[in-house]
Amino acid sequence: MQEHIKKRALDIGTYIMESSSTVRRTAEIFGVSKSTVHKDVTERLPQINKQLSAEVKNILDSNKAERHIRGGEATKRKYKHSSEED
Repeated sequence: MQEHIKKRALDIGTYIMESSSTVRRTAEIFGVSKSTVHKDVTERLPQINKQLSAEVKNILDSNKAERHIRGGEATKRKYKHSSEED
């Protein structure tokens, strides 16, 4: 694995651990795709730092469990805003 990829995987893992960020938000911050973030934390990070990988996995599992709530809130805001324009 190339050194810059290792560094990115560690940086992404550390960022997610410190901020409890979602994959989508992390991808925006680091300027990479969601697929890259996912691959970095699920495939590359366990090879580099098992402990950090386990902590990140717990955060991403929690984010996934809460996903339906965030999605519902986004839909609520979208339709509330469009009904105010009518």
